[in-house]
Amino acid sequence: MAAYIVVDIEVRDQPEYEKYKSVAPESIRKYGGKYLVRGGEVQTLEGEWPLQRLVMLEFPDALRARAWWNSVEYRPARELRQRAARCRMVLLEGGPAGRGED
Repeated sequence: MAAYIVVDIEVRDQPEYEKYKSVAPESIRKYGGKYLVRGGEVQTLEGEWPLQRLVMLEFPDALRARAWWNSVEYRPARELRQRAARCRMVLLEGGPAGRGED
């Protein structure tokens, strides 16, 4: 079952974050992941959700997603991101909508 990582990002150091953006994608690809959403305008439609930047990744399954997050390949990028931004990150599993499972 596919797994998704959703990240709410508040960039605090743009130059450092740009470095992160240049090194993270290769590690994501190595673990079978891909970007579904990366940046772009964010508009809250309901409730209190003060997003500035949202990123969504898709992995083949939760095991691969967790392996990526904990990997030696991602560690240097993760440390860059943690210095440059405040993030909230979640991992969720699920298949395509419309199969009567929601």
